[in-house]
Amino acid sequence: MQTAVRKVGNSAGVIIPKSLLAQVGLSAGDAVDISLENGRLVLAPVQPAKRVGWAEASRAIAATGDDALVWPEFTNAHDDALKW
Repeated sequence: MQTAVRKVGNSAGVIIPKSLLAQVGLSAGDAVDISLENGRLVLAPVQPAKRVGWAEASRAIAATGDDALVWPEFTNAHDDALKW
């Protein structure tokens, strides 16, 4: 598939067809990394940092008092006889 490099303000851009975006899981507005590899421009989706916001969400849940165990603590019969 061929396309043209187009002027966008003081820069240039390329229109990426929706079908190609869908194949890599991107949408308009998503962040991408751009690099040069062996004379080719390479775009790759930016992977969000794992577990971003989990600590804040946990604190918010705890602040509301909604952090009780869903299942109560339990053990199996004879667990006290196990040797580790």
